Amino acid sequence: MRTLVIGIFILLISVPSFAQETTVEQEIKELSKQKWQWMAEKNVDKLAELFHDRAKFVHMGGTWSKEREVDIIRSGGIHYKKADVHEVMVEVLNENTVLLWNRITLLAVVGNNEVTNPFMVTEVYVKENNNWKLADLTFSKLITPDH
Repeated sequence: MRTLVIGIFILLISVPSFAQETTVEQEIKELSKQKWQWMAEKNVDKLAELFHDRAKFVHMGGTWSKEREVDIIRSGGIHYKKADVHEVMVEVLNENTVLLWNRITLLAVVGNNEVTNPFMVTEVYVKENNNWKLADLTFSKLITPDH
């Protein structure tokens, strides 16, 4: 009986930290999902608010800053038409840093060409002034048998 009581006590004191971590994971997953929607809609106001001022964006064509990424989306240089998200993984490093990985198939218009590519996308979120900011967005093209 004593072992059962100790076991229940340990379970109860561990639940709040687990619930807190789950809440952060869910919050970041939802933020990432919203980001894909804002990119599809070319909602540069929402994206500019989400992107950290010193964020970096790594694409197949290079690496650039927040300002350039927002300008590219605004101008239609890249239109992220649709991201089919197949898998999402989240790791909370600490209360101010979260990593998220999306395995996606991205339908985009680059220049005047519509292209579809499989990517593993790495997103780094940092908390600043009680708000999550996207500090890094890296696209890694996946090699699959049909691509």
